[in-house]
Amino acid sequence: MLATAEAVQPLIDIGIALTTERDLSVLLERIVAEARRVTKAEAGTLFLREGAALRFAVVQNAPLARRLGHDELRRRLSTDVLPLDVQSLAGFVATTGEAITLADAYALPGASRYTFNAAFDLRNDYRTESVLVLALHDPQGEVIGVLQLINARDAAGSIVAFDPRSERLVRALASQAAIAIRNARLEELVFKDPLTGAYNRRYFTLRIDEEAKRHARLGEPMSLVLIDLDDFKPVNDRHGHQTGDEVLRDVTRVLIEHSKNVSIVTRYGGDEFAILMVNTVKAAALRYADRIKRLVESHTFQDVRLTASIGVASMPEDVASATDLMAVADRALYAAKRLGRNTIQSA
Repeated sequence: MLATAEAVQPLIDIGIALTTERDLSVLLERIVAEARRVTKAEAGTLFLREGAALRFAVVQNAPLARRLGHDELRRRLSTDVLPLDVQSLAGFVATTGEAITLADAYALPGASRYTFNAAFDLRNDYRTESVLVLALHDPQGEVIGVLQLINARDAAGSIVAFDPRSERLVRALASQAAIAIRNARLEELVFKDPLTGAYNRRYFTLRIDEEAKRHARLGEPMSLVLIDLDDFKPVNDRHGHQTGDEVLRDVTRVLIEHSKNVSIVTRYGGDEFAILMVNTVKAAALRYADRIKRLVESHTFQDVRLTASIGVASMPEDVASATDLMAVADRALYAAKRLGRNTIQSA
């Protein structure tokens, strides 16, 4: 019981952190990571319900990540959905709201009301044994997602059944997580750009102020990268606004895919993007800017080739306040434009 009692206070702390996290993608990753930590699971998946299917929102798998790499694991499942009419543990939990605990997923009795779908294991040369699957219920009792934890391990590293004590803690975490997901989704409606899915200027303003306060308290560095697409107006003139909109969406996908989860990718206005890089020194921000410049230059967006001008500024290397950070990065961006475009300038 002592181990369980010791886990309660961290669980309370986790709940507070979850309900204050605004970024949905960061929130979902943290939910799975904390559930794995509590249960000592080597893997975990969080599905979000979308109509008659479950979407793989987060997949964490320590053995596969070591073998394939995080990016490849994410790529393999980025477009996957799990139809609810296909028999699976997660599908059963999503439709009934009941929890499932198994010591061995492959040893289900013939009379079981659910079936283990081994497609993931077969595709990825993996072996699922112990499983804990829980529904995420919103305050109205609707199932909005499913949390699936796989292969609990003991102190010696052997796969074991999930401990009932840790299961109770994860149930509490799941309740907190469902509320946090609902809140984050509501905030997305307010803080996301409807065209591209990037954050909007309102959210950017809130976060840069928050990170400036964090810098004042903890001294953590912060960098700002401003990106302006060169000669974007002719894209609309020649190809039409619908193509221009698709180009902006494609550019946003490239930026998000090649930015850290903790970076704030913002459509600042028109064809200008702002990436707020928390806990990032200037040298790292410049490397990121160079990578993005090369990616944009080499990519074809809807049969359109583009380049980008980029301005970079950092705290505390260049400025001491968030207001100055924006102003200095903006001056650097315009200097890049004046120097012939498709270039990077810093403070």
